[in-house]
Amino acid sequence: MSIDTDSAEPQGLGKLADLKSESVVETKPEPQIDAQGRSYATGKRKNAIARVWIKRGQGKITVNGRDQATYFARPVLRMMIGQPFNAADRDTQFDVVCTVKGGGLSGQAGAVRHGISKALILFEPELRGVLKKGGFLTRDSRVVERKKYGRAKARRSFQFSKR
Repeated sequence: MSIDTDSAEPQGLGKLADLKSESVVETKPEPQIDAQGRSYATGKRKNAIARVWIKRGQGKITVNGRDQATYFARPVLRMMIGQPFNAADRDTQFDVVCTVKGGGLSGQAGAVRHGISKALILFEPELRGVLKKGGFLTRDSRVVERKKYGRAKARRSFQFSKR
């Protein structure tokens, strides 16, 4: 029962050399655009969920059937929504239609921003590096801590009284 190792070893190494010589062709991701010329993505922040559709246009943003200026009255929230377009130098090239549920206005604006960033990547995959570097693709996972029993809030105790 002797095993001939000399004949088995070159064959194994030869197969290894063949595997190394094969070239791997990387394909670029293709845009995911539907029949109406839109890309769809979902963005989330705190308890807010935004469904976002983007398509080529003049830069009009509609949130829950209303213009962004009326829905998000604070300029900070409107600036937050426009950040992905500013980072990608696509300020007035896309129209955005989105529906948002849950949370407050700040969380909803964050959810819309996250959804716009994801939809931009699906529309133009080469923008991924710019948006990733800006931190727009990362879902902000911070949520409100739950209230504990024996506490006034999540961590706040009731006022102490010696007597």
